[in-house]
Amino acid sequence: MEAPLYPEFPLNPPTSSGAQAFWVGPRYLAGDDGRLYERVADTLTGLGWTNLAVVRGKRNPDEAPEDRQVLRSTVLHISRDIQRWAQWVLADEPFLLGELPVAWQVSAREDTGSPLAAWSAYFTPGIPGEVLGDFLAALNSREQLTAASAGPELVLDTLTTRGWLRDIDHPRSGAVDPMFTTCVSLGEVPPLIQDGDPRALTLVGDEAGPAGWQAWAEPALGAPSLWAASFSVGVPHDLVAAFAASLASSAPVLRRVLPESTKDRLLRAPAD
Repeated sequence: MEAPLYPEFPLNPPTSSGAQAFWVGPRYLAGDDGRLYERVADTLTGLGWTNLAVVRGKRNPDEAPEDRQVLRSTVLHISRDIQRWAQWVLADEPFLLGELPVAWQVSAREDTGSPLAAWSAYFTPGIPGEVLGDFLAALNSREQLTAASAGPELVLDTLTTRGWLRDIDHPRSGAVDPMFTTCVSLGEVPPLIQDGDPRALTLVGDEAGPAGWQAWAEPALGAPSLWAASFSVGVPHDLVAAFAASLASSAPVLRRVLPESTKDRLLRAPAD
């Protein structure tokens, strides 16, 4: 019997049964329906990515299999060209992002000759699975994984054309949704965000490093975040724009479980 280090974050979170389904919007406040792993894993399987379980633990020579204690357990999904991968890390000592544990880490490298990721992106529970799925689909179809094909303005234009507002204090680097609950901003990268940009290793004192995109939903001022996402410095802006386009999409999403913190803000229509 396996004993995960974080039993409150199971490898395959339980899904609800018998609950009424609703089409809801806006999607950036819709939560993950308690199915973030399944939804993203299904997307990756549909893209042709392979997956494997990585289990690490301690075992004594005379220990029975049912007594083994698994200290870490993750699921790794790898693209066909083995240059991009997505890892479910919620059961593997996740670090916090916006006071929430990271659930998915997505990475890419320049070529198969390098064992290190050129950039990584991180997503916590609560983020709509549709948004992460669209980001992964864009990553899967991109040939050049590190070369920038557009500037940061593309991300902001993607949001404002869908009704979002430029940040009044930082109009050239941030945007907010019409209800002022969700932000996408280009700025300082939080600690532990991995990137292949060598400039991050040569900073001195309080010198500011290269900026990366951050996104989060805060249902009320000072309230806990519903979800958070962080993109390291090297993530191409057009991939972040694909994430932003899905985040700000007006298309409703199907939900059986609504977040307590945002359910009163959601428009809903019965789906059954």
